[in-house]
Amino acid sequence: MSDTDSLSRIEDALTQDGYARLSGAAMFDWLDIAEPDWSAFAASWNDLGPDLFMADGGRYRRRRHAAFALERGRFIRKPHQPHYQSRDYNPLNGDVQRWFDPVEAATVANPVCDAIFAFAADHFDPARKGDWHIEMHQFRIEAKPGETGRPTPEGMHRDGVDHVLVMLVERCNVREGVTRIGAPDGTPLGEFTLTTPGDTMLIDDHRILHGVTEIHAVDPAQPAWRDALVVTFVVER
Repeated sequence: MSDTDSLSRIEDALTQDGYARLSGAAMFDWLDIAEPDWSAFAASWNDLGPDLFMADGGRYRRRRHAAFALERGRFIRKPHQPHYQSRDYNPLNGDVQRWFDPVEAATVANPVCDAIFAFAADHFDPARKGDWHIEMHQFRIEAKPGETGRPTPEGMHRDGVDHVLVMLVERCNVREGVTRIGAPDGTPLGEFTLTTPGDTMLIDDHRILHGVTEIHAVDPAQPAWRDALVVTFVVER
């Protein structure tokens, strides 16, 4: 599926296909992101703590995490809390309360963050009728000498939520990292690579499996990483 660069087509893509792929250029236009704000937002990925909960023993992932409520159209940060997934959705790291460093207050206060949340909410719940539990994840996957970077070590998966936004923030000195999309029964539905800052995917988590292939350094002698933002939405019932 090609980039869905028309706002009117996003809902159609989500309805018909269960996901929509959006180019970074279009996202920056829709979000009305100022370059200094984006630069500060992206720079916050340079200060992520290590993920110490990797059951595969890997030390290739850094992250921060925060939880929010969307109530009557307002985004409200919740007290810091663990991230939890059942093993039904994450066979590698599930059934564990995982505490990560909180997203910095300055990152949340950046206009980019609110614009992304509002954009996602507008397309996941256009009528803004529901209240939502939202989780924000900052990920840096590193490709190091002797250790491959694995963006989704659990493989093709669902997150166990209602909707997911995935946005590429930066790729530095890496190759591969191909996003794969599948049906719940595992049938492949397509693959593509998020390559440009702002490249985004919106997912109906009930209908779509997703995963990202390993990344490798282009120049093994230099640092290599893939930075991504993941925002999940769960309707408060």
